[in-house]
Amino acid sequence: MNNVRGAWCVVFSLLIVSFGNPGRASAQDEGDMGIAVGATPPAVTIADLNGHPVDLGQLVGKRPVVFEFWATWCPLCQALLPKLEAAHARYGDRVEFVAIAVAVNQSPSSVLRHLATHPIPFRFLWDTNGNAVRAFQAPSTSYVVVLDAAGKVAYTGIGEDQDIEAAVRRVVR
Repeated sequence: MNNVRGAWCVVFSLLIVSFGNPGRASAQDEGDMGIAVGATPPAVTIADLNGHPVDLGQLVGKRPVVFEFWATWCPLCQALLPKLEAAHARYGDRVEFVAIAVAVNQSPSSVLRHLATHPIPFRFLWDTNGNAVRAFQAPSTSYVVVLDAAGKVAYTGIGEDQDIEAAVRRVVR
């Protein structure tokens, strides 16, 4: 039953991407999907995977940040992972990488179980009540938002074909 629900969530996410913006399912430099490029996302509180509150505003405005809206069941997230890991290996000392686990067909414990068998080198947070999804206007999983050091959106994109390294390179000084 969980596999069926996961498949429907993927289909639903892909339909949002396809019908919400026909012909484009990768980089959205102009900010036409999700939060606008140049915007400053509102500060919201979500949680770490142990339930402790995390104010995303505390991460913003100190150094560049890469947020990915992620799920254990998301095939696009899995396909995008090598690009995120490569960018993290190159820029992780100057850029914060944060995966925001969405609260759709998964729980903090299922995310922790997944990470125990599939380690990922980023900080993982849990999107309590969809607060981050609403703040960043995330249309789907595999949605990436890159903030510059001032906390402004420099890039958004969806899907596995994103050039994460180029997006990060733009905000690194």
